[in-house]
Amino acid sequence: MSPFEVATEFFHSCESLKGWAGCQQFVASGAEFSAQCEPLTEVTTVEGYCEWMAGLGGGPLKGCYYELHSSAYDESTSTALLFGTFHGTHVGEGGPIPATNKTTASDYVYSITMDQQNKVSRMTKIWNAPWALGELGWV
Repeated sequence: MSPFEVATEFFHSCESLKGWAGCQQFVASGAEFSAQCEPLTEVTTVEGYCEWMAGLGGGPLKGCYYELHSSAYDESTSTALLFGTFHGTHVGEGGPIPATNKTTASDYVYSITMDQQNKVSRMTKIWNAPWALGELGWV
């Protein structure tokens, strides 16, 4: 598979809430994660992010899903950009408060840098978390 295909497969595995077990085959050892938003400031590895996503969908936002709108790959920087919308309703246990039954449709972008072995070496999530948390009634 090409680096772009691997990045895309990783995106689908992560957004399908497969956790680290379903994503690790696409990721380099020690791959870094960053996001300039709450609640992800404490997450520093791609492994941690994959587990965070799985927990979100397996807990407070049961039945959540995503749409991939567009994607691109920059060969000069070995970076894939994937733009999607996350859909979820707070119906399950967990989250900062009891179930609100409120819904979010939250846009986001993954910036995924690939290494020479066609593995994810770094990921940044660009996301307006306060918007999503507000829609869910969490703030």
